[in-house]
Amino acid sequence: MYHTPVMLKECIEGLEIKPDGVYVDVTFGGGGHTKEILKHIKGGKVFSFDQDEDAKANADKITDSSFTLIEANFRYLKRYLKLNGITQIDGLLADLGISSHQIDSAERGFSTRFDAELDMRMDRSMEKSAKDIVATYPEKELHKIFGMYGEVTNAKTLAAAIVKGRANNKINTVEELKAAIKHLAPRGKENKYFAQVFQALRIEVNDELKALEEMLVQTAEVIKPGGKLVVMAYHSLEDRLVKNFIGKGLFHGEPEKDLYGNYSKPFEAENRKPIEASEEEVERNKRARSAKLRIAAKL
Repeated sequence: MYHTPVMLKECIEGLEIKPDGVYVDVTFGGGGHTKEILKHIKGGKVFSFDQDEDAKANADKITDSSFTLIEANFRYLKRYLKLNGITQIDGLLADLGISSHQIDSAERGFSTRFDAELDMRMDRSMEKSAKDIVATYPEKELHKIFGMYGEVTNAKTLAAAIVKGRANNKINTVEELKAAIKHLAPRGKENKYFAQVFQALRIEVNDELKALEEMLVQTAEVIKPGGKLVVMAYHSLEDRLVKNFIGKGLFHGEPEKDLYGNYSKPFEAENRKPIEASEEEVERNKRARSAKLRIAAKL
C-alpha cells in the first residue's frame, strides 16, 4: 500500500489548476497527488517524475492520455521537460521525503523497524548504498554527515564508534548498525536517535539536499509568471532550503538588495508561515505530523 497523500486538498488548492495548463508532480510515488491533479485537467498535461522503479507499476495503472511518467531524478527537471517538448509550466508540486511504501518495504533498508541490508537507494541502479557509506567513509566524513544531515548531537562520538565497530565486525545490516551504536542513544529515545542516523545516511546516499536545490533553481526558469510552486517538506533541513529559496531566491547567506531595498527573487510566498496538517489528518495519518507546506507564485 502506498501512502495516503498528505494535505492533498491544500496542495491541489495551492496549484490553482487551469484545465488546459501544464503541471508537474516531481514526486510521483504512489500517484495520489498526480491522480488528483488529473481530475482537474481537460486539454492540459501532467508530467510526473520518479526514479524509483516501484513507482512505474503505479504509473502503468493510469490510463489518462494527459499523463506522462518521467523515470528520472527531479534534479533533471528542465532537461526532461525539454525532451517532452515543454519549456514552460503552470505549476509544480513536490512532496519531499520518503514514501511510506519505501519505508514499509523491509528489503529496501530504509526503516529502523526491520532487519535488512543497509541500502536506502531511491534509484536502485545507483552504485553507492548506505552499507558502502558505513563501510568506507572516513571518520571525518561520517562526523560531517551525521551532524549536518541527521542533526545528531554526539555526531563525532557516533562516527568514531562506527569506525571502531567496523574494524572488528562488518556492519552490513540495519540490526548490525543499531548494535554498534545503541550504547550512544539517549535512554528512552533510542528510536528517535536511530531515525536521525538513518535520515543522515539516506540523504547522503540519494544526495537529497543538493538534488532539491538544483530542482528549485530550475523551477524559476520553467514556471510561468503567475504559476505556482507548491512544496511539502518533512524535516527542517529541506524546509529551510525551500523557505530561503522562496523568501530570498537563495539557499544560504544574504541576497543583494536593489536600489529600493527589495530582493530580486523569482517567487512571492503565498503563506508567511508554512501550512500544517489538521489534528484530524494527523490522527488518520502519522506521516502528516511533521509536514510543512509552502506555496509561492512566480513573479
